[in-house]
Amino acid sequence: MPEGDTVYRAAAKLDRALSGRQLLVSDFRVPAYATLDLTGATVRHSFSRGKHLITRIDHERDWSLHTHLKMEGSWHVYPTGEKWRRPAEQARVVLGVEGRSAVGFSLGIVEVVPRHEEHALTAHLGPDLLGPDWDEDEALARLRSQPERPVGEALLDQRNLAGVGNMYMAELCFTSGIHPTTSVAAVDGQLPRLVRRAHQMLAVNKERAIQSTTGNLRERERMWVYRRDKSPCRRCRTPIAVAMVGEPGRERAAYWCPSCQPER
Repeated sequence: MPEGDTVYRAAAKLDRALSGRQLLVSDFRVPAYATLDLTGATVRHSFSRGKHLITRIDHERDWSLHTHLKMEGSWHVYPTGEKWRRPAEQARVVLGVEGRSAVGFSLGIVEVVPRHEEHALTAHLGPDLLGPDWDEDEALARLRSQPERPVGEALLDQRNLAGVGNMYMAELCFTSGIHPTTSVAAVDGQLPRLVRRAHQMLAVNKERAIQSTTGNLRERERMWVYRRDKSPCRRCRTPIAVAMVGEPGRERAAYWCPSCQPER
């Protein structure tokens, strides 16, 4: 799934394209909302909450459009008349204003709810790493509530802190010298620095499309360990390892350096 900074940029793109403008096209291509017509409505604001995207739309009543990219989803913005870069059959939502259209392709979640129900959509999430209400202490408390849990799993759990995906989990564990299967309790003293670094990494990358945790934006130099299995560690030259870790049915690929991140 995309990382929190990717969703942040998608929300910012929608906000720039649609906010304050009247909808001339309202096309929901999912069964639950196939008859919903918001033509004439005014788009107020788009923003991210962790990996969730909310677009507020005012019509005869106030609505909130909730979308989630999941694995394959993306939002594109096109000038009117420009050919789409993905097949039309993948479009799930089309919102058009004067001069441009926003198209949501292969969206994993599409929901339209009354505005007063908006909070329930993301109430389960922990503190948002890129949100105005980011709370480091609350994130630490949630992580520590399950001390025996592997730290890699705990970082990926959006109920603890919202925005970390596979890439940042791998990079955070490496830069902290922690094996991803190490228990939260075993690295308790490192947790504040780990959480602070998570916030810093996403904040640095939220305004640029090319993500980097090394500071180098060159294609093959951007990451420390993520998707670099069998490549040499940038620090010690040990081959990077990869394995599926996590609860059965919810396994994720984890990358680490066996030398820099020994198992405890």
